[in-house]
Order: sequence, then C-alpha cells, then structure tokens
Amino acid sequence: MAAAPSPREENVYMAKLAEQAERYEEMVEFMEKVSAAADNEELTVEERNLLSVAYKNVIGARRASWRIISSIEQKEESRGNEDHVSVIRDYRSKIESELSNICDGILKLLDSRLIPSASSGDSKVFYLKMKGDYHRYLAEFKTGAERKEAAESTLSAYKAAQDIANAELPPTHPIRLGLALNFSVFYYEILNSPDRACNLAKQAFDEAIAELDTLGEESYKDSTLIMQLLRDNLTLWTSDMQVLILGCHSSSITSFFISLFCVVDLLLWFQDDGADEIKEAAPKQDDQ
Repeated sequence: MAAAPSPREENVYMAKLAEQAERYEEMVEFMEKVSAAADNEELTVEERNLLSVAYKNVIGARRASWRIISSIEQKEESRGNEDHVSVIRDYRSKIESELSNICDGILKLLDSRLIPSASSGDSKVFYLKMKGDYHRYLAEFKTGAERKEAAESTLSAYKAAQDIANAELPPTHPIRLGLALNFSVFYYEILNSPDRACNLAKQAFDEAIAELDTLGEESYKDSTLIMQLLRDNLTLWTSDMQVLILGCHSSSITSFFISLFCVVDLLLWFQDDGADEIKEAAPKQDDQ
C-alpha cells in the first residue's frame, strides 16, 4: 500500500490542478503553503518553478491591465476629457494597489525563506533574479522616491544574481540567460539606458553562442529560445533608435548580426510571434 502523501505533496498537486484550471491566485496560495511546509529546507526545482509560474501569472494579469488603463488615460487626457481622466486615475490606483500587494508578498517570501535557504548556484540566481523582477514591476508604476528605491533594489538584486551566475553557471544555462534577458529589459525600460541594455544582451548572446556545442539535450530548447528572445529585443531596440546611440562600433554591430543570422537555423522550430514588444524570460515548468 502506497504511503499517504504529505501535506507538502498534496499542496504541490493542488497547485498543479489550479494551474490547469487557470486559477492562479489559488495556485499562489498552495505554493505559499508548500514554502511554509518546507521550513528552512530548499524547494525542489519543480516547486520553485510552480511558485514562479503562479506569481508570474497573477502579476502578469495586473501588469497588462495597468498598461491598458494607462494607455486609455493618455488618450483621454489628449482629448481633454477630464471627467473620464479622473475616473480612470482612480481605477488605475486600484490596480496599482493590487500590484503592490502581490509584489510585497513574493518579496517578503523571497527575503524570509527562499533566498536564505538557497544552497546551489542555480537556485540562488533563480531567486535573486526573481527578487529583481518583482522590484522592477514596482518600478514600472511607482513615481518619485518610491520609483528610485524600487529601481535601486532591482539593480542590487540583478547584480548579485549576475555575480553568482558568472561564477557558477555556464553562459548557456537557461537561468543565466533569463537573467541577462530581464536585466537588459531593466536597463532599457526602467533606467532608459539602451546602450547598456544592448551591450548586456549582446554579451550574453555572444558568450552563449561560443559554447552552444556544449549544451545538453535537456536544456537546449530552453537556452536557444531565450537566445532568440535576446535577439528579438535587440532587433526591436536597434530599430527604435539610431545605431550610434548603442555606443558600439559599427564593425562590432555588423559582426554581431552576422552571428545572429548564422544561428537562426538552430531556432527555426520556435515561432516568432512578431509582436512589437519587449520580451522577458517566462517561467518554465521543465527541470533546468
């Protein structure tokens, strides 16, 4: 007779059910119970990925809502519809309150349990990247001193993750590549520094290309997909500004795009949606 599942195992299973049902708020609750049951023990790769998926979907819905409402607000302002603008601002404030609560929840969990219990290099980078991500989400809508604080916290977390990734993870590791992807987005969107964004993304891509033949089958798909996302962002960013603003020599840019086109044949099975948006690293269910 099989042993009865532990409460931790039951909550993992319920989190998977909630994911299938697209009930992500409940998925977060189940994974918070898993984290509490783990006490000071490190989460498994499956558990940490489930936690990431849960929070990314919960925050993602609100981020999308905020962007839509902010766009409508700008349109109404340009039309001089002050009554509508007032209503929209109140609604936007409600969404921002939800965003703050979600970010505060996962950041407290990261600082109190997840980061202190992380022992392996990949788990440390995973959680520090996650910490940077959620501070960045705060910086997207905060203003003034609060935005400055969120941006500084983002930079600190990403740099800490980068130091560990560079020392302990190979350039082709999906978590290291995902960190480079999101860190470069931070430079571009939050710090308004396209040169640093492009340099970081280019360096990560070039270093991964140099070791592409060492990739194992288990991480090949994830790694090459993130490399394509790095390429997509660079294509978008370089089309939005003059090449000189990148702070790169023209010969360097030319050789870089040649290397990009050489690797395209390795990425053909991934469908490029062609969306005119900045790509971020999506949480993966696969063990990495």
